[in-house]
Amino acid sequence: MNEGVKVSILGREYSVACADDQQSALTQAAVHLDRRMREIQKGGKVIGMERCAIMAALNITHELLELTNRDNRSVDMETRVRTLNEKIDLAMRDDEQKQLTL
Repeated sequence: MNEGVKVSILGREYSVACADDQQSALTQAAVHLDRRMREIQKGGKVIGMERCAIMAALNITHELLELTNRDNRSVDMETRVRTLNEKIDLAMRDDEQKQLTL
């Protein structure tokens, strides 16, 4: 761990401790959060840093959950396709065996 990475969110500077190999990811996360919070502020419906941060966190979490659910559905579909392929292979082998015994 280093002494901290300095990030800026809505003009405020924060020092965040993180592993050396995670500094770039932390900086990218801070830039993303800053951008999202600025978008929310520009909308003018949310007043205050805390409320803005909560709205940004909710929006980002919602997007993450959508991606996770989409990935889970994709994995589920891959499993179904694999199972169907195995059944087809088994049926074809059974059919070939029947033809050989005729």
